[in-house]
Amino acid sequence: MTLKEKHMTKATAPSGLWIAKKMLKPLASLKLTVVLLAMAILLVFCGSLAQRFEDNWTVVGTYFRTAFVWIPFQIFFVKEIPGAFPFFGGWLIGGVLLVNVLAAHAVRFKMAWPRAGIFLIHLGLIVMLLSELFTGLFAREGNMTIDIGGTSNYVEHMHSVELAIVDPSDRKMDDITVIPQSILKKGGKIRHDLLPFDIMVKKYMVNSGIPKDPAWVQNPATAGQGLKTVVLERPGVTGTDSEQMVDMPSAYAELLKKGTSESLGTYLVSLWLDPQKVMFDGKTFEISLRFKRTYKPYSLRLKEFRHDKYIGTDTPKNFSSLVRLEDPLRNVDREVLIYMNHPLRYAGETFYQASFKPDDSATILQVVRNQGWFMPYISCAMVVIGLLAQFGIHLFKFLRRRAEA
Repeated sequence: MTLKEKHMTKATAPSGLWIAKKMLKPLASLKLTVVLLAMAILLVFCGSLAQRFEDNWTVVGTYFRTAFVWIPFQIFFVKEIPGAFPFFGGWLIGGVLLVNVLAAHAVRFKMAWPRAGIFLIHLGLIVMLLSELFTGLFAREGNMTIDIGGTSNYVEHMHSVELAIVDPSDRKMDDITVIPQSILKKGGKIRHDLLPFDIMVKKYMVNSGIPKDPAWVQNPATAGQGLKTVVLERPGVTGTDSEQMVDMPSAYAELLKKGTSESLGTYLVSLWLDPQKVMFDGKTFEISLRFKRTYKPYSLRLKEFRHDKYIGTDTPKNFSSLVRLEDPLRNVDREVLIYMNHPLRYAGETFYQASFKPDDSATILQVVRNQGWFMPYISCAMVVIGLLAQFGIHLFKFLRRRAEA
């Protein structure tokens, strides 16, 4: 081989960048973008229909914050139709769309001032996709209910429950053992060294209500408040249900002497009931089914609650909470006024004035932890600036050509 032939071979050999672009070209396809957008529209449509049968949070977790989803045929028909078909979930569609946008910039787009607007618009869309991923993985929210003059240091998560067994023998601090909802749903016997007794979950109800005529309802309870109160199992709350916002679970649980089959009674535990006292081994315990709690190292004390109405009507004009924030670890002790569109931001969490009890005896604050809350604002700002820049560039070119003509 001559020297000239060697130089020609070296010059025509494909480079690493050329190979990378060749491999990314299928992922940068505009046809793939259209298909992904069509799939996203179909997924949103199916998720909206599914809210007739499931609550909003279940739909969000099942359809949008997952890689794959089984979509039941029933959501498309009035009558019950068995079966389902697989489909791509929101995270998989969003992830592939993110790769599609990045690959398109690597293969087709070149960095130049005339394309600055398009680049900024796409960057804003990328930030929006990452924002949803960040929110789905790390964001948490719940409610904090505080009676007037009372103090609270925990957040209740309204879409999950737990069975709490409390030992109040220590006057300084209660000893609390909780059993999560996922274990209660499985049923059967629950044993653990931290429990003072074994628990046999005989029946767990995802949602329940107190019947108007309890005489015909079977009552398995042999102790506690269940002797006087019965509940009726109901279907779970759906996204279209206007009468009830959250599920009210109940369960029938038999308490057993640890390591034996000796029964201490079958109790009805429910969100409809107050904590019940259980006498065992010379000690008094409290057992209750409650919303899942997350305790905080700080506390809020409600000093004043205002519920202002428009004169002559029951329409709320304003409601606000004057709270005292106490955090010994950070040496914080101050008063804060929380009202509509004026939340309290503290320790990475945001406290919004959400609601109140009907008799105005307590305030309900929505507590949100979302460290990526600013990302949608940045994304929208990028898209707006990008659109203005792109329209401005084309307008400038048009005016210049018109002046030259």
